[in-house]
Parts: sequence; C-alpha cells; structure tokens
Amino acid sequence: MPKTINVLFLAAEADPFVKVGGLGDVAGSLPIALRALSNNEIQLDVRLVLPYHPVVKADNLKPLGIFPIKRGNTEVQAEIFETSINGLPVYFINGDPIRANGSVYSSNAKLDAEKYTFFSLAALELPRHINWSPNIVHANDWHTALSVYGSLAKSWEEGAHRIASVLTLHNLPYMGPDVSAILESYGYKLAQTDLPEWARVMPLPLGMWASDAIVAVSPTYGDEILTPEYGCGLNEFLQLRRETVSGILNGLDTVSFNPATDSTLSSNFDVDSLEKRATNKTALQEKLGLPFTIETPLLALVSRMDVGKGVDLAFTALKSLKNLNWQAVILGTGDLKLEAAALKLQEIYPERVKVITRFDASLARQIYAGADMLLMPSRYEPCGLSQMIAMRYGCVPIVRAAGGLNDTVTHGKTGFVFEKIHHMSLMAAIKSACKVFVNQAEWQTIQHAGMSQDLSWGNSAKKYLDLYQSIIKS
Repeated sequence: MPKTINVLFLAAEADPFVKVGGLGDVAGSLPIALRALSNNEIQLDVRLVLPYHPVVKADNLKPLGIFPIKRGNTEVQAEIFETSINGLPVYFINGDPIRANGSVYSSNAKLDAEKYTFFSLAALELPRHINWSPNIVHANDWHTALSVYGSLAKSWEEGAHRIASVLTLHNLPYMGPDVSAILESYGYKLAQTDLPEWARVMPLPLGMWASDAIVAVSPTYGDEILTPEYGCGLNEFLQLRRETVSGILNGLDTVSFNPATDSTLSSNFDVDSLEKRATNKTALQEKLGLPFTIETPLLALVSRMDVGKGVDLAFTALKSLKNLNWQAVILGTGDLKLEAAALKLQEIYPERVKVITRFDASLARQIYAGADMLLMPSRYEPCGLSQMIAMRYGCVPIVRAAGGLNDTVTHGKTGFVFEKIHHMSLMAAIKSACKVFVNQAEWQTIQHAGMSQDLSWGNSAKKYLDLYQSIIKS
C-alpha cells in the first residue's frame, strides 16, 4: 500500500478562481503538480483552501455545511463549499468577515486583519468537517500564516497531535497588520516568542516562528532574507532559525506559456523552429508603430511600475544609450511618477520607444514572443516570473543578480546578469547583449539554451515533497 501524505494548502488567491498577482499562479499550479507526483510508493492528497471572496469565479460549487467559530461570547459562522479542478479538491470558506471585504486585498488593514484571521482559523477546523486529517499545513504569505500559528497553539492547548507545517514566503516585507486583539478574541493567546518585540503581533512573523519549515520562493532569496538588507528587521531571528530556512524556486505553467500553442501569437514556434519567431517581431513592431527593422534589437520592459522593479534604472540607462541602435516597448502600470517618466522617454524618442500604461496579458505574451531582450533590473525580486516566460519564448533576459533572477538566468549562457543597483551596470549589460546580438548564430545559441531549460512546476513540486517527508520524519 502506498504511504499517503495529506496536505492542507492555504492561499489568499489561486488561478483560475481568483488571481491578483504571482501568488495566484503558484497556488493554482503547485497543488496540482504535487498531486501529480503520486505513484505506487507515495500518495499525495493535497487539498486547496481559499476564502470565498465576492470576486471568486467558480462553477459547480457544492455547499458542504456550516460550523461555528467561537469568538469571545459569540460565534462566527463559517460556511464551506467544495469544487475540484484537474482532480484537485478545492474548498472555499465564507463568513461575515470575508463578506465584509469585497476585494481580495483591502487598503483597510482592520478589514484584512479580521478576514484573514477568521479564514486561517476556520481552515484549521475544516478537516474535522470533511472527515479528513492533514499531515501538513502549508500556508502562503501573511494572509494564511496564522493557520500555522493557530495549529501549534491548538496542539499545546488541547494536548493534541502536532501537525507539521510549512510557510512559503513570497514577499517578506508584507507581514500583515497587528492581529493581537483579534487572535485573543478567538481564544488564541500570544506566545512568548524570540521575535523582535514589534513583530510579535503580526501574522507573518508569528507563522514563521511556529512553522517547521520556512521556504523562500527561490534559493537566492532564501539567502538574502538572512541579511540586514533584505531581512526586513527579522534577519537575526531568521539567522537563529537558518536550519529551517530554505529556498525552492517557483515554477512556470509551461502548458499555458507555450510559444508552440499560444493563440495570441502571430506565428507559433518552438526551440526547433526558431526561424518562425521573426514573424512575431515584425507583427509587434507594426502593432506598436515602430519602424520595421529585424537588425535593430527590440528591448522590452513588462513590469509593474514600481521602484523595487528598478524601472527607473531602465529609463535612465536607455536615455544614456542614445548612440546605440535599439528600440524599446514598455508595458506596465503602477506608480504614476514612473508612468510619467516612461511617457517622457517616449516623448524624447518617439521613433524608438512605445509605452502602454495598462495591464494587458495578451500584449505581454506578444512582447515576450517578439522582443529580442527583456529588461528586469529589479532592486529585489523574490522569484520573478517574467524572466522565465521570456526565456521560454526566446526573448533573452537582462537581469540584476537578485533573488530568483540570479537562480534562473546564467550570464552569457541563457541571458545577461549584472550586479550593482546602478544604471551604469545595466547599460554595460545592454551593451554586452547588443554586441552578441550582431552575431545571430551566437545569439540563437543563447535563445536555445533559455528555451531548453526545464522551468516547469514538476521540479519545484519534487523539492516540496522532499521537504514534507523530512519534516514529517523529524
């Protein structure tokens, strides 16, 4: 008989039900990839649990029941619904704290604190009501971190068997609001921890303190969070816990992001038919109103307009490279000052630069398939998805050696990597790339190497399985 590992996988969002950012991609792909590892020796029964946000899109939801969560002298009712996708059981939890907050994430910290505390604690009660027992609670970011803390506190309180726990950090700076009063109202005391005093009331640090394993979304980010520069004031605590801290690179949905089948492209291609890719560059130049020339390198920036993404470095670098032959397309929205700076660059170079300040997933895919180089000069990047998509589509990334960018792009082999957070370093990397671009045979070797990498979720899932097995054993 195969050994079974039951995993309660919690997230604030998951594609295709609800997606705001990269977490939605992870929670929509990783549980399915984990279940796919089941074989004659091991059975992975992973079950995904999400808040039933009003914006959730889900068909065939089956109501499973209602159960109370005690809060002070009253009770809050938790409603459970079930569906499935690709064989993965998916549960939604609803209740007044979730209904009170219309969006997935709110600018109102109090609403989010209420919502995600209720959700995390209700999710711990869910297994009893579906007659199923988890071996692992796997939480993601601050929104579900209290499930890990709550699970540990519950085992102490009730003297029950302790469930092993994993907490994945997608973005350490977002630790959540003060939840001390709300937690206590649900009957959970704040433990005496070795966290810094300011962090003892926040969901993410509490979850990290209680977890058996802390996983950053790339090996380099796992190392970076141990340093003062990236540790957000928790680096000393994380240093003490370093044996439980690791990094597992996020994967890419290689079925969705496949240039051979992507219906948004003018011409489909793969690693063995790279010559067909040129049609996409021509179509993109035409769509953007850029002068058509195959010899001119087309640079792309597909990013949230955010200082953390280093987009300001890209604008300064391009301005300083006016004597070099290039074109650029910039797609993104966010910080209004950075949007204005991008539009100013277009004003200076109307025949070279095209800026689109909106979110446009189809255009983004056309850019990956048509541009020659992708700029990702991030100041910090826990994992990054764009560089993976770019390589899969034959677009060569130029990245800073930060987080997952450092783990996925090899300088001179699959892309170009620079170290310093300075536009001069980015300029040097662009110049190096343009120099190689002139020699198309050498350039295609880099494209081939990038497209041939296995960036699928299967690799990441195997590493999570190894982690699950090791913490259950210990």
